[in-house]
Amino acid sequence: MHINEEIIKLTENGYKKEVADGIFALEKMLDGEPELARELDGVVLRYAKEGTVDIGGALSEIAEISKKYNKNEYSLDLLLIINGLPYMHERFRAAGISDEVFYETMDDIRCKVNECVECKGVVGTFVADWYDRFFKTACFAFGRFQFEEMTYDRPDFRMSCGRVLTKGDKCINMHIPSRGIPLTDEIRLDSYRRAYRYFAPLFPDGLVIFCCHSWLLYEKHLEFLSEKSNIRKFIRDFELVENGELDEFGDGWRVFGRYAGLPASELPRDTSLRAAYADWLSSGHKSGHGFGVFAFDGERIVK
Repeated sequence: MHINEEIIKLTENGYKKEVADGIFALEKMLDGEPELARELDGVVLRYAKEGTVDIGGALSEIAEISKKYNKNEYSLDLLLIINGLPYMHERFRAAGISDEVFYETMDDIRCKVNECVECKGVVGTFVADWYDRFFKTACFAFGRFQFEEMTYDRPDFRMSCGRVLTKGDKCINMHIPSRGIPLTDEIRLDSYRRAYRYFAPLFPDGLVIFCCHSWLLYEKHLEFLSEKSNIRKFIRDFELVENGELDEFGDGWRVFGRYAGLPASELPRDTSLRAAYADWLSSGHKSGHGFGVFAFDGERIVK
């Protein structure tokens, strides 16, 4: 049987029934096709357990298997990830990461599968390489956000707290999975505080430097999103080091899902965010992105 305990535990928390059923159907499909299962299981073992093949090699093998057996590649990519969960969990435990943090981190799978269903119409994932950072126990969710160590690689930047960031300085990079949890003040600060407790030992002066590069940090959101928008509040947590416009809204699927490729005038306006973006783009404006930083002392943002 390919349905492991980790999959059962994950799908008990917040998964749409049709998505959970789709995942179980994929696992049962493996049980019914032993030759396919043998080949896919081999990739799982080499990548997730033994580490003898990297994520690029593993996904190349999965692509060949999908062609050979005429299966959807996104679905098989998902099977690579979820069938490797027991090995990932072992690595988290060996690194001293609690089960609570592991399962909160793995809620990312629900997010990515929902995105694949919305954008591609199948239960799977179209960003399977993203999970390599989790198999390497390099990225964790503490509350709303995910965090991982990185080195600052932008121009020198003097923060309002007096810290000067230079290339090579340590900082904690943030990711914002589409968990459906609003970015309220309470939710954001709880996540920063929890991450601080984990990463503070890396910063001898007690100030953890968080950073983020995201479409959410596009500064012109302050012009066209509602004053009540939590995205505006999120932006104001940061000191923006870089900001820029893009000719193509590559992250449009994050707002409009399967409709992202439509002309601006035809984009859906069924949420306040979609309506604001559709109006902005219809008026000839562009989308953008930003990179920002902030210092955190364990309780508050220091500026």
